[in-house]
Amino acid sequence: MIVYRTLVFLALALVSFALSSATHAGKRPNVLFIAIDDLNDWIGCLAGHPQAKTPNLDRLAASGILFTNAHCDAPACNPSRTAVFTGISPHRSGLYRNGQKMREALPNVELLPKTFSKAGYWASGSGKMLHYFIDARSWDEYFPAKETENPFPDTMGPPKRPVSLPRGGPWQYYETDWGPIDATDEEYGGDYSVAEWVGERLSKKQDKPFFLACGIYRPHEPWFVPKKYFDAFPLDKIQLPPGYRADDLDDLSPTAKNLARNRYFSHIRVHKQWKQGIQGYLASIYFADAMLGRVLDALEKGPHSDNTIVALWSDHGWHLGEKEHWQKFTTWRVCSRVPLILRVPKGAPGLPDGTRSGVSAKPVNLRSLAPTLLELCGLPPRKAHDGPSLVPLLSNPKAEWQHVALTHLHYPGSFGLSAERWRYLHYKDGEEELYDTANDPHEWTNLAGKDQHRQTLQRLRSLAPKTFAKPVEPKMESLPPLPWKPLAKGEKAPPSKPDGGTFDVIFVNRSKGKVQLLWMDRAGGRKPYAVIAPGGHYRQRTRPGAVWMIAQAEGGAGRPLGYFEVGDRMARAVVPK
Repeated sequence: MIVYRTLVFLALALVSFALSSATHAGKRPNVLFIAIDDLNDWIGCLAGHPQAKTPNLDRLAASGILFTNAHCDAPACNPSRTAVFTGISPHRSGLYRNGQKMREALPNVELLPKTFSKAGYWASGSGKMLHYFIDARSWDEYFPAKETENPFPDTMGPPKRPVSLPRGGPWQYYETDWGPIDATDEEYGGDYSVAEWVGERLSKKQDKPFFLACGIYRPHEPWFVPKKYFDAFPLDKIQLPPGYRADDLDDLSPTAKNLARNRYFSHIRVHKQWKQGIQGYLASIYFADAMLGRVLDALEKGPHSDNTIVALWSDHGWHLGEKEHWQKFTTWRVCSRVPLILRVPKGAPGLPDGTRSGVSAKPVNLRSLAPTLLELCGLPPRKAHDGPSLVPLLSNPKAEWQHVALTHLHYPGSFGLSAERWRYLHYKDGEEELYDTANDPHEWTNLAGKDQHRQTLQRLRSLAPKTFAKPVEPKMESLPPLPWKPLAKGEKAPPSKPDGGTFDVIFVNRSKGKVQLLWMDRAGGRKPYAVIAPGGHYRQRTRPGAVWMIAQAEGGAGRPLGYFEVGDRMARAVVPK
């Protein structure tokens, strides 16, 4: 009898536990994970530019916690997004640059959507979340289809390019261009299609809690969006960036000046396109904000409005002339500081009271999103995550916070460190910068050489990493190919027009005989560099615009076979069979 009662008690206890677990699982909050590409602080609530129109970003910020001192982990898409989805800093993963491959550097790492999927969530997404690939194994569903590994829906563009900015040379990214498109949002496609797909899932009751990612591509280049978004910013009213100052580089080291003065900005000014470029960026932000509005409206009108965490972030900022720079790839605040907004509903396991409207000025990194979301949803932490959870700041935006934010450049040992008031920049050659952002938000005055700030400099140095992982270089097979240009008998390869920074190109000989690699100089002369055996390869440092000719090395030695013209990035050049 006692045994029977014991068994009944255990059975009831198990049923009670199962029901309790089911109830708890049923209350797990959903996660809406929104990324906006290349968005700096030009949004209303961060006051980066007085003409920015971002009503939907502003309304989301007003309903949650806005982090005004949030920084990307790297000022480039690939390492920044990798840090977000893995929770691992570049100085630990060894992934610092766009040209590296995430799955080569971190072949077995579990990405955030997979962690949620394994915990019983439906993990789905649309648009650009990782760097030009989807990583199909990490998602339950994706649009476009995850098997394609192409995250971009069809997007309308101009029939002929360039539209506004002539190509300055092989150094120039071909997407650096802008202009209005005569189309409706729906006809334009792209981010509109992403917002529609995400909105449909938010509008329907779901059987499981969901982790739903929404990647809005604009304001990433090219800045082509429907005309009505350009019309909102008349060209004659465009204001220059508030952070621009003509003598801004006077107190910087040669290393910093070399990083700052890229040729995009001077090229844009020569062609009198500075204000047009600003107009294109503002228009693209306004368009991205409108697409965000469609997503937020779908959430608020749907069945999940009271049980969905919203996390919005951008992968890095963008220079539009500040520090005489255009693009990204720097650790100055205009490039490292990004929008970060979190809104948590009541009842979330990690924050039962949810978030109230508030602002936090504490220094935080994007890689903290992974541990934060797991804690909020009541899921166990992962040892791989090396960033602190932001839950204490979601509970109290002014809570004690001992952490700093780190932004790593493309070389180990070059980084920016952000504290609550101060920013410390360190370059691999030992050069340093120090800024008091409370009084100098645009970082115009470098205080690193001032005696009165010596203690502050030493304190910030002590907070920096002591070791840096070596970069994991991409495998030859994963590099983009250079087009092979065969030469007919009597034809000559053109002269080189080298222009830009150096990088490696790997020459691969797939032919049956030995070949000779020759550089074509500016006058059309030939300079031999190497002989490559059949099946062999040769790594050569080179520059954009360089021309490398391939000639026979035996049996008609010296006869030209073809050539490669180097583009703007590391590549492989395959001599065909």
